[in-house]
Amino acid sequence: MKRERALVERRRSQILEVLTEKGEIKVDELAKEWRLSPLTIRRDLQVLEDEHKVERFYGGATLIANQDIDEDEGTYYRRKIAMYAASLVEDGDSIFINTSMTALDMIKYLGDKRVTVITNNGRVMNIDVPPSVSILLAGGELRYPKYAMVGEFALRNLETITAKKSFLGCSGLSPERGMTTEIMNEVPINRLMFNHVSGHAFILATSKKIGVNSSFVSQEIENISHLITDEKAPQDVIEQLRSHNVSIYQVKKD
Repeated sequence: MKRERALVERRRSQILEVLTEKGEIKVDELAKEWRLSPLTIRRDLQVLEDEHKVERFYGGATLIANQDIDEDEGTYYRRKIAMYAASLVEDGDSIFINTSMTALDMIKYLGDKRVTVITNNGRVMNIDVPPSVSILLAGGELRYPKYAMVGEFALRNLETITAKKSFLGCSGLSPERGMTTEIMNEVPINRLMFNHVSGHAFILATSKKIGVNSSFVSQEIENISHLITDEKAPQDVIEQLRSHNVSIYQVKKD
């Protein structure tokens, strides 16, 4: 297992080296050159994008400028959102986290709080989890490249659980359509995690997602009460969301 993981990490480092040299790569070309499946390359690029090292486009990816030198603004705000969300978790809490990388990053900032994290995010297995944090995986069908656990098996496991709080990322959040996603089979999981809480359900979304409508509705606006975003969110949309009784916290640069 360690050897396989080392090979994967080395391959991803090589992808970054190619990107540094060429500026961009095409999935099919690299897969052919390295004699790998395009799916393998796409999975690697998804992980590198989640780590904010590359930016994907249809059929390929480019290197994020200065990603090794300085933290870009989007990464900065995602980190600040994760840190603030983690501050809302109390010792002894059980929390839902969906497939959002921002929500998953909360785990890094939980410190020594005793917390149970229930998630359908398979990428949790690749991060350092504090000893005081327990992880419960939803199980079910694993969907790439997001490593999302979905389907009836996952739903049956989760519907028996009521968490204290939930922290859910999304593809878009707007006054018209509410919380939306591009992945249809994640909608039932998102809805369950939103509703099966004894406390609050928090939506985590950077400013680039505010006012955006994606394909599938995970939660209607009238049911949304808490949003954590950043100071760059369009003010007119923020005011519209507040008119729908959404309580909004915006992280700011220090």
